[in-house]
Amino acid sequence: MASWHKSFAERFFTVYRHAMTQALHTSTLTSLPLLARGKVRDNYAVGQDRLLMVASDRLSAFDVILGEPIPGKGALLTQMALFWFGKLGHICPNHLTGDAPESVVTAAELPQVTGRSMLVKRLKPIPVEAVVRGYLAGSGWQEYQATQSVCGVPLPDGLKNASKLPEPIFTPAAKAEAGEHDENISYEQVETIVGPELAAQIKKISIEIYQTAAAFALTKGIIIADTKFEFGLDEQGTLTLMDEVLTPDSSRYWPIEGYEQAFTAGQNPPSYDKQFVRDWLEAVRINGKPWDKTPPAPHLPPDVALKTAAKYEEALARLTS
Repeated sequence: MASWHKSFAERFFTVYRHAMTQALHTSTLTSLPLLARGKVRDNYAVGQDRLLMVASDRLSAFDVILGEPIPGKGALLTQMALFWFGKLGHICPNHLTGDAPESVVTAAELPQVTGRSMLVKRLKPIPVEAVVRGYLAGSGWQEYQATQSVCGVPLPDGLKNASKLPEPIFTPAAKAEAGEHDENISYEQVETIVGPELAAQIKKISIEIYQTAAAFALTKGIIIADTKFEFGLDEQGTLTLMDEVLTPDSSRYWPIEGYEQAFTAGQNPPSYDKQFVRDWLEAVRINGKPWDKTPPAPHLPPDVALKTAAKYEEALARLTS
């Protein structure tokens, strides 16, 4: 396993250093039909049964896409997702085809694709964000203070910001349209959307993936406080993990150093994820007033972008060490 980690890390940093030299805010492939642009990924059709997912260097915070890219971010997200797909395949099948993304574009388009893309199966997306929380943070902490529960899941008295939960909880959200905020929903609502049997399968697999990943990350000095998964169904109706998995964009990563001090003080722990940017956006003032979290986002200073890239890079370096 150690040798696999070493070879993975070597491959990653080769493509990452290349990607750092040319930030990609928006891909412009012309050899394939563009299907959709998400907050981060641009999806292109490859025939009728595959997609080319190009991870740009865009960053979204509070569901608003920032105007400035984070250099190398798309490559990092892609390589981290591939790392986790490789480790978690025994729990749930994923959307990877095993084919090289570079094989479906022209030579001129390779710089936009290399290291930051996945060639994946085309699935029927399930319109539910499968969120798993192992710690109380973010909107979960806010909801707990008001209701002593999160998404209808009752929690014990006396929890604090960043408290570890007695056991991981499944707190789903309904996927929103582009530009809208995802909405937390109850498990019963998931059953209504997808049916009781599929809802139970999604919940079980999501918690198992989180527990497996969180236990591994802890051996590397990283706490995965919470994360979200996306699933789809293949032509046979098999539940399949898709999109990204356990990246700093979809998860809350805390280095174990500093956690206890922050927890004791009731503060947000230091993080490897985009919480760094969220905190900056919360503090910034526009004409003396806080940003209202609607487009356009405030201009991101170069030093904040580079510090964010460095945090993402350190997280993957620790995981693959």
